[in-house]
Amino acid sequence: MFWNKFSSFFAHDMAIDLGTANTLIYVRGSGIVLNEPSVVAINLNDGRPLAVGSEAKRMIGRTPNHIQAIRPLKDGVIADFDTCEKMLSHFIRKVNQRSIIKPRTVICVPSGITGIEQRAVQEAAEFSGVRRPAYIIPEPIAAAIGSGIIVHSTRGNMIVDIGGGTTEVAVISMDGIVVNQSIRVAGDELDEAIIQFIKKEHSLALGERTAEEIKISLGSASPLEEEVRAEIRGRDLISGLPKTIVVTTQEIRQAIEEPVETIVNAIRTTLDDTPPELASDIMENGIYLTGGGALLHGIDQKISKETGIEVILAQDPLHSVVLGSGQCLEEFDTLKRVFVSSSNS
Repeated sequence: MFWNKFSSFFAHDMAIDLGTANTLIYVRGSGIVLNEPSVVAINLNDGRPLAVGSEAKRMIGRTPNHIQAIRPLKDGVIADFDTCEKMLSHFIRKVNQRSIIKPRTVICVPSGITGIEQRAVQEAAEFSGVRRPAYIIPEPIAAAIGSGIIVHSTRGNMIVDIGGGTTEVAVISMDGIVVNQSIRVAGDELDEAIIQFIKKEHSLALGERTAEEIKISLGSASPLEEEVRAEIRGRDLISGLPKTIVVTTQEIRQAIEEPVETIVNAIRTTLDDTPPELASDIMENGIYLTGGGALLHGIDQKISKETGIEVILAQDPLHSVVLGSGQCLEEFDTLKRVFVSSSNS
């Protein structure tokens, strides 16, 4: 019992999936201990954070002028460094409350970010109270490990990770990325496409949260066996008054058609650039699909139809990246070859 109390003061290694939509933290030996929206509510008068995570997300679109709910990440990279640091510090303190030692940390980044953007992520983590250096792992590799793919194999595997800000398409072999496409079209773009479609077709203004709810409940990438309709509420752009309209799943599918096609085209381009031997492996193994966007109804069917390759939905698509990063902590010496080299390491 004494040892349990004593050991609680020592830091536990953690893996951070710093996502555009959500931040997840995995603690070595404990699993996923935090999953909260990447949102901070700031008092603009003094710059003080009033709420972080779930509480801050509930404030989006509902705050007075002096309070702003900010998403510090955009398209998978840090758009507001100071706010991101405050958010990370809050989450790390929440997970590592009693520790007197800084934790060793693995943090995920999109494969397509620049060296400067990668360094910004690393510095935000290090300034938030983790041990230097913060180890960096590309999201496609973390997603592949979390989806059960053996990344050190000589056989090629394709992973498609559709997140909030970016879609990562990568062919992985021998602990590394052979070919990849990282596009800044993902869940957020689908939400924005719905907002613009409803605005154009129905003269109705929607908020971000409402658009996300519509995507989850009515969104699809392929025709449904039974198309449905539902009421949605927003503000009439002509009268300025609240208004309710009825939309169908066909309309929402039409609304998100362009960003879905962009994702499919990125997969096609990556396949075109893949060496023949690895392409043959992918034909045999299938394409692994993960990330929150993988839950869009019929997206797996559409990708399979467009590529002629079987699509395998990850067992836990929402958590694949953080679970893969966590596995790198659990098997640090075996999997440390997948980390991106850093000037500080």
